[in-house]
Amino acid sequence: MIRGFQLADFLTLANAACGVLAIFAVLAYVESLDLRRLLAAAALIPLALVFDILDGRVARSRRRHSAMGRELDSLADVISFGVAPAAIAYAAGMKGLWDVVILVYFVACGVSRLARFNVTAEDLSGGGDKVKYFEGTPIPSSLLLVAVVAVSAWLDRVGDVLPLGAVRLGPGQLHPMTLLWALSGSLMISKTIRIPKL
Repeated sequence: MIRGFQLADFLTLANAACGVLAIFAVLAYVESLDLRRLLAAAALIPLALVFDILDGRVARSRRRHSAMGRELDSLADVISFGVAPAAIAYAAGMKGLWDVVILVYFVACGVSRLARFNVTAEDLSGGGDKVKYFEGTPIPSSLLLVAVVAVSAWLDRVGDVLPLGAVRLGPGQLHPMTLLWALSGSLMISKTIRIPKL
């Protein structure tokens, strides 16, 4: 199977590798509480974005598009821009009951958004090679969420001292900061938001 991969596919796999390494760095942070590991996890997400942008450009410049490449891209994006940002948030201290519900919602929205894109990409491209716009915000926009956590970590405001604190709601705790993940997930699955694709 690997012999059939194009250069763009290897760049997509590099995107996925960055997401997996970010998750490993998060696990190392949870084990050691060394903030450098949490910052390393956050730094891997922009690198994943670089590979995500490059794979599309290389595929278009070499005129090598495939259904498999599109699926591979979506799977890599789920790891790097869905699961990894949720894991980073959880490790940073957003681990109350309602936080977890929101983080799961965020990942589910990301998966749903990518599935919708894969199903509708041909229609959205208008018969051309490139999709003209995104319905809902693209999943790499989660980079902004990761940046918020990175700044909090840099300021040593993680764990019990997360910005905006925590509130008790019924049976669980909610860190208001997690609402950014709820907003991001909701914007990803919006059908009314249309963002031109550059």
